[in-house]
Amino acid sequence: MEFVWQVENESVKLKTFLKGKGVSKKLLAKIKFHGGTMLVNDSVQNALHVVTPGDIVKIIIPDEGEHETLIPYDAPLEIVFEDEHLLVVNKPKDVASIPAQYHPVGTMAHRVKHYYNEQKYVNRVVHVVTRLDRDTTGLMLFAKHGFAHAMLDKQLQNKTLNKYYTALVSGKIDDLSEEGQIDLKIGRDMTSLIKRQVTEDGQEALTNYWLEKKTAEVAQVKIQLKTGRTHQIRVHFSGVGCPLLGDNLYGGNMDLGIDRQALHCTRLEFIHPFTHEPMILTLEIPEDMKQVMNQ
Repeated sequence: MEFVWQVENESVKLKTFLKGKGVSKKLLAKIKFHGGTMLVNDSVQNALHVVTPGDIVKIIIPDEGEHETLIPYDAPLEIVFEDEHLLVVNKPKDVASIPAQYHPVGTMAHRVKHYYNEQKYVNRVVHVVTRLDRDTTGLMLFAKHGFAHAMLDKQLQNKTLNKYYTALVSGKIDDLSEEGQIDLKIGRDMTSLIKRQVTEDGQEALTNYWLEKKTAEVAQVKIQLKTGRTHQIRVHFSGVGCPLLGDNLYGGNMDLGIDRQALHCTRLEFIHPFTHEPMILTLEIPEDMKQVMNQ
């Protein structure tokens, strides 16, 4: 895969210029030792070469091949957006994002691997950028090569890649403001291997929300996480007396027609790492959540 830039400002070493474009030391080493090339004005150069304004810099990154241990899994894949760098899909319920002890096959990673194989892509390593819990549905972002993954990880760290969710909650819904923030620390529940809880000695956790709709029993809320704690949305709304519908782990109502946590990633906002265009991808809530609100 090739990437090309023109030097615009001061004269600097090639490695310094590439660092400014997001090329890490690890990627430089891959280019150097695994079949890649760095060129300046079509001449091969090393990282210490000094580039000057007007120079054309090209890097050729070697193909990644594939994860040989990740077994392809043939299952439907609903693609929301795709280009040569990114893939965004709609994750269904009851599917884990990545392989784990209790979900060794059939995950979204396995499904994407099958899709890459079917398309005969040269890069078949599956790079998961944004994960979702097994029963959470909605937008899930993959990078199609390691350079894109690194660039998007930087946006996650800098909080310029934002995810928005829609949840259905019940309980003390009359206590919810039109717009609010839940500021409750989250830590492990020592009685469970997976459960978390609100606790004074936990990690800082902030959740912003906006009330979108409300019936006599259910509120539909838009949510943005300001921190990324495990089960944060589920723990926070349970902590304020409004657990997610279908979330039996955190006390959610199981009698309103939905049997999984009513949580859906509805919106992704980020800057495309190579075109630099603002990316805004949206997705409606799924049918099981719609039916609850329409009852």
